[in-house]
Amino acid sequence: MLKTEELKLVSEWDKTFPQSEKVDHKKVTFVNRYGITLAADLYKPKNVSGKYPAIAVSGPFGAVKEQCSGLYAQTMAEKGYLTIAFDPSFTGESGGYPRFM
Repeated sequence: MLKTEELKLVSEWDKTFPQSEKVDHKKVTFVNRYGITLAADLYKPKNVSGKYPAIAVSGPFGAVKEQCSGLYAQTMAEKGYLTIAFDPSFTGESGGYPRFM
């Protein structure tokens, strides 16, 4: 079993885009295959139950989930998908070292 690193996640809305009223949002963490704890934003369509398709979104090198990948994830959640936008290892709120490469 991989050990989860304790991350310091921001609790308030910290995105570069406005929050949608059609989507529920929460911060989550998970451990990748290298044992690094990653931070993510989970977007779920409001008033939807049962199974629905899911999409994982990560931005280009150096980007964080508060930018375009989060906007894409939120937009797809508005269209009925369960989405997660995450910061890659060593980036943003995710764990791992070295930092600021």
